[in-house]
Amino acid sequence: MTNVLIVEDSKLTRDLIERRLSEDMSFKVYTTIENAANAEIVCMGGKVDLILMDICTADDESGLKAAKKIKSLYPHIKIIMMTSMPEHSFIAKAAEYGCDSFWYKEYGNVDLLEICRRTMRGEQVYPKKRPSIRIGLAESSDFTDREFQVISELAVGSTYVEIAQHLNVSENTVKYHVKNIMSKSGLKNTVQLVAEVVEKRLVLPRY
Repeated sequence: MTNVLIVEDSKLTRDLIERRLSEDMSFKVYTTIENAANAEIVCMGGKVDLILMDICTADDESGLKAAKKIKSLYPHIKIIMMTSMPEHSFIAKAAEYGCDSFWYKEYGNVDLLEICRRTMRGEQVYPKKRPSIRIGLAESSDFTDREFQVISELAVGSTYVEIAQHLNVSENTVKYHVKNIMSKSGLKNTVQLVAEVVEKRLVLPRY
């Protein structure tokens, strides 16, 4: 029997996940919580085998940060990160933090129960690509990872000089990337760009 901890602040989503898991008798919902910050406390009991962890949880707590800490303390616990947001960096962060699998609630084409089964068999199940969302005249898939790093820096208010320092490149390189970003998107300025990527949840710096 696999004891599952569900970390999800939407009651509707929690109920749907519980119903789906109930279709396989090898999974048992151990408990559900809304706030990722409390997940570590639940794990202390030593009864959790699998965590279905939403990335953005109650009180603005990050499921990714919670998962990173849990993996460092309890590496045997399997963690599947879940999100309904297309934020460009989530998949890379989940992999970096040692999370076992990743599930898009709205964009994925792999069933959650299948991911749970495969994860418990030792597989790592990650999407082959991120969702592509419209940004001005372009699709998010048209931008490189480096360009998204620049966009993320712009979203938190970094200047070109600060971006250059953070990314370890020259200021002229930053300007080159910004020029390409604006050309692809067709947007008038970086303020408009940031407003659009934040509104569409392609960039969520605090997570």
